[in-house]
Amino acid sequence: MTTKNILSIKNLQVQINNTVIIKNLNLSINSGEIHAIMGKNGSGKSTLAKVIAGHPKYKIIQGQIIFDGQDITYMTPEERSHYGIFLAFQYPIEIPGVSNADFLRTAYNAKKNFQNENELDPLSFLDIINKKIHEIEMESSCLNRNVNEGFSGGEKKKNEILQMSLLDSKLSLLDETDSGLDIDALKVISNTINNFQNQNKAIILITHYQRLLDYIKPHYVHIMKEGNIIHTGDFTIVEQLEKYGYQYINSSIN
Repeated sequence: MTTKNILSIKNLQVQINNTVIIKNLNLSINSGEIHAIMGKNGSGKSTLAKVIAGHPKYKIIQGQIIFDGQDITYMTPEERSHYGIFLAFQYPIEIPGVSNADFLRTAYNAKKNFQNENELDPLSFLDIINKKIHEIEMESSCLNRNVNEGFSGGEKKKNEILQMSLLDSKLSLLDETDSGLDIDALKVISNTINNFQNQNKAIILITHYQRLLDYIKPHYVHIMKEGNIIHTGDFTIVEQLEKYGYQYINSSIN
């Protein structure tokens, strides 16, 4: 199958509170690809993910974001989600008073409405979500609890991946999905992500550590520093970073 460009970021410059935090960044991702973004704390990794997803806190002052052939630079987060962008948060929030099942069904049916398809009633939706929960080895009781309320760190991260799978997103931005996971949960989540990925989708993994990338092999690894991508390579970069730290990147580009 021939690949097509799914995300193209051109000369992107972003500011918050009049401070520029993304600086003339360029990035191109094709369908079927997995890209990892690494870098020290404060390098702009999470900011980039939020900007792609349309977080209103950040102001784009230059550049363009093209998703699946469409200019989404100034689209709302809701529109981007409907078109197929999903962001798994580094710190998933709790939503008191909203059951997980209702939240997931509302999100699913909102996308169905956008695509001019029929909504699913609660029973039909339950059939779908129970299969998804089984795949990710979540307890069915998580559906009856409020969104992320009282969830362990691992349960919260599994709930994010459950949303990604349910919404069948074209571009998934996974912000430190591996943080707070024990080895068993990491394996389950990694397996779910690998099974989810296909030639029509793309994934961006934001991580600090090699262990996630041992399970989900990226096609490209990007290193960010001070709001820009300063180096791009393959998985061998990750192995060198594990041995020598970011000094390896500094020495290799000087």
